[in-house]
Amino acid sequence: MTDRSLFLSVVLLITIGIVLSYSLSTYIVILFDYNPFHFAIRQTIFAVFSIIVMWSISQLDADKALHSLGLSLFFIGIFLMMVMPFLPASLVSEVGGAKRWIKVAGFSVAPVEFFKVGFVYFLAWSFTRKLSSHHSELRLRDEFARFMPYAFVFVIVMFLIAFMQNDLGQVVVLGLTLAFLLFFAGSSFKFFLSLISLAFGFFIFFIATAEHRIIRIKSWWASIQGFVLSLFPESIAEHLRISVTEEPYQIGHSLNAIHNGGFFGTGLANGTFKLGFLSEVHTDFVLAGLAEEFGFIGVLFVTIVVIIILQRIFKIANRSENPIYYLFSVGVGLLFAFAFLMNAYGISGLTPIKGISVPFLSYGGSSMLAASIGMGMVLMVSKKMRK
Repeated sequence: MTDRSLFLSVVLLITIGIVLSYSLSTYIVILFDYNPFHFAIRQTIFAVFSIIVMWSISQLDADKALHSLGLSLFFIGIFLMMVMPFLPASLVSEVGGAKRWIKVAGFSVAPVEFFKVGFVYFLAWSFTRKLSSHHSELRLRDEFARFMPYAFVFVIVMFLIAFMQNDLGQVVVLGLTLAFLLFFAGSSFKFFLSLISLAFGFFIFFIATAEHRIIRIKSWWASIQGFVLSLFPESIAEHLRISVTEEPYQIGHSLNAIHNGGFFGTGLANGTFKLGFLSEVHTDFVLAGLAEEFGFIGVLFVTIVVIIILQRIFKIANRSENPIYYLFSVGVGLLFAFAFLMNAYGISGLTPIKGISVPFLSYGGSSMLAASIGMGMVLMVSKKMRK
């Protein structure tokens, strides 16, 4: 039987996202003279369609449909990301010199969102076929040798997303998911730590080779250095302190919005920092907008719903006898968890902002539909878990 608790929890999160897309888009609506319900209507259309797709997929037989659907998402997604830079402007949307969206019937679709689900299935399927369960008997060098084909695939993915689409945040999410799935597939803890260290080195490299990322890191550090450096002796702090010519207004306004919300919030549609202070608050800063209008109580409620979703996903994984089903369910849960945590840490100033949307909450049809497909596939697997 399909896990109805997981399905209803996702629907609840989608519903909250519709409300936020209406409440937090006030400034954009006024600025571009849109209908007040412009974003809410579009989000509702995608929400209804996504829920129908999620439930329809959940009714399929995992033994017959999961493999073909998973690999289709992987190969079609990577193909679209490869050809997207060469498509004419009439077919793609370009922002900041990066082509990330394909125009379809008046909507913009981001292939990377669907590719992430396919990538997780590809890893689950391939790990089950290629990696034995006896990694403790292998030397670290041998484990790296077995990992090289996946490293090659990930380098291609990294190039397509980080360089061609200028989207390092998605690479971080996929990289963390890859490392943790390797660990759950049976690799040694020493190899896991080595891989995380190597990934951190690549992360530093990508930051150091892009000026806009260096500026973003400096902006983030400038916003938190007062507190952090107060813990150090002044002789050390003065060497670590930096000054930036531009105030890190996004993080500053995000923190002010959270502070303004207090415990109970200002009330639905009564937030002020969405009125031009926080750009794209209904997308990347949706949690800050939520915190201002619904306060700590609202954020706590959403967090509890997210925890319930993750608990149900990992329970399905734990009760799946098929190793592919197990790894795939874990992978989808990791994608969901990392995206939520990276966004939450970013808007609270704990980490640099990565431009990662919150699944089902942030405005955006591609993210919602792709996440719903992933959840539908997990729900499909839930019918196969042992009692």
